[in-house]
Amino acid sequence: MVFHPPVAIVAKAGDSGKYKVGLPAWNMVLRGFLSGAFIAMGAALATVCSTGIMASDVAMRFGFASPGIAQLVLGAVFPVGLIITIMTGAELFTGDAMLAPMAAFIHKVSWASVLNLWLWVYIGNLIGSVVFAYIMAYGPFVSFDAAGTATLTAFGTRAIAIATAKTSYFGVMGMWSVFLKGIACNWLVNLAVLLGICADDAIGKIAGIWFPIFAFVASGFEHSVANMYFIPAGIFCTGIDPTKAVDTVNWVAMWTNNVIPVTLGNIVGGLFFVGVLYWVAFRKEIAALK
Repeated sequence: MVFHPPVAIVAKAGDSGKYKVGLPAWNMVLRGFLSGAFIAMGAALATVCSTGIMASDVAMRFGFASPGIAQLVLGAVFPVGLIITIMTGAELFTGDAMLAPMAAFIHKVSWASVLNLWLWVYIGNLIGSVVFAYIMAYGPFVSFDAAGTATLTAFGTRAIAIATAKTSYFGVMGMWSVFLKGIACNWLVNLAVLLGICADDAIGKIAGIWFPIFAFVASGFEHSVANMYFIPAGIFCTGIDPTKAVDTVNWVAMWTNNVIPVTLGNIVGGLFFVGVLYWVAFRKEIAALK
């Protein structure tokens, strides 16, 4: 297994960011759409696999019925989305929150080009996430009888519960809490990106990506793009069964109670806690590589 030293990893991150900001806008949106869907696939899998853990007779019998076990399962399966994203060249806003600024630091690309990448990838991520949320809501999360009457499955009910939790941040301290969760999340996500860069073989990349993503999901941190799936999935499911409607599970609360403050936290986590700090730590060594 080939392992690149830290200075080489940071330099490669800058090279990757330079390539990304040079893409045409349509390609940024297309690759962003793909990554949004891939992250949603991991989130959907996490929803399904964590359904019923707390209420399961087997879990209770063997002592597994605890919130920690449910979070462990969520974290264990969610990373598939970022693994697919990185290994297939799709574009994820939260990763670009570090990679594009790193290119600005190392290669002196303009900050306007950094913001341009963020904008188009974010739009693509949103579209891909919502499309896959619709696929799940009207696919595995619902069943139809012969008359066409829809009934939510246990997975659909779980999707509403997750969306409810994610839109239940209120007041100044609620916003501060979700903002901090956004910082912690993208700190770990971008460490996963760097670890993905550090290895050249597929297994090394998968292992490097998996552990930090597992840590952020199991810890209960907040990821803006994942929430672009989780919350719409809950919204679609409440539309299928209005009796399960929740006041906060709607398109406005999705943005005001979660996605906007989480996005800001994700930017700080990726840009400052990884991009800026690693650039400052290794800038002399990177300059010596040129």
